[in-house]
Amino acid sequence: ETFTPKDFCHIFSTGELYNPEQLNYGVEAFEAYKNGCLSEDLKEEHRKVTEAELVIFQFPLYWYSMPAILKGWMDRVLVQGFAFNIPKGSGSGLLKNKKALLSFTTGGNQAMYTKEGISGDISYVLWPMQFGILQFCGFDVLAPQICFAPEYAPLEERRQMLTSWEKRLKTIWEEKPIPCILA
Repeated sequence: ETFTPKDFCHIFSTGELYNPEQLNYGVEAFEAYKNGCLSEDLKEEHRKVTEAELVIFQFPLYWYSMPAILKGWMDRVLVQGFAFNIPKGSGSGLLKNKKALLSFTTGGNQAMYTKEGISGDISYVLWPMQFGILQFCGFDVLAPQICFAPEYAPLEERRQMLTSWEKRLKTIWEEKPIPCILA
């Protein structure tokens, strides 16, 4: 089978492309959003994000990033016009006054995600997700909730991870966004 632009553009309800001669996903998604031609499932996701005050992205850290299904959700849902605009070349997030955080598990222990560790400083791993996506879209990004290597932790330590997360959720509205700085 050969690739056709329509195979890729399942997010558009009309099936028609803004520029059928040259597929540019970002442009096509923006045009579909602007013209009310996004598929119903994406309109529903936009409604959920619009109504949310806090969005928690829960996932296993996989190959130093989010799983492909979550990245696909972001690519499809956080489109120009809904999540951001690009006036004169600089980003302008539209999801202001909303908090977001990454909550995830790792396969490696905490020492592996330090400057001296095999995986490097976790802040460098998270920067593209927290600031390249979430802050760019206007979210106030909260500190991540990280459970390091739960599959290797003893039962009591796993319980403590859950208790710590439960305790944090009770006061999450008091938290301030983290700065967009790499040390």
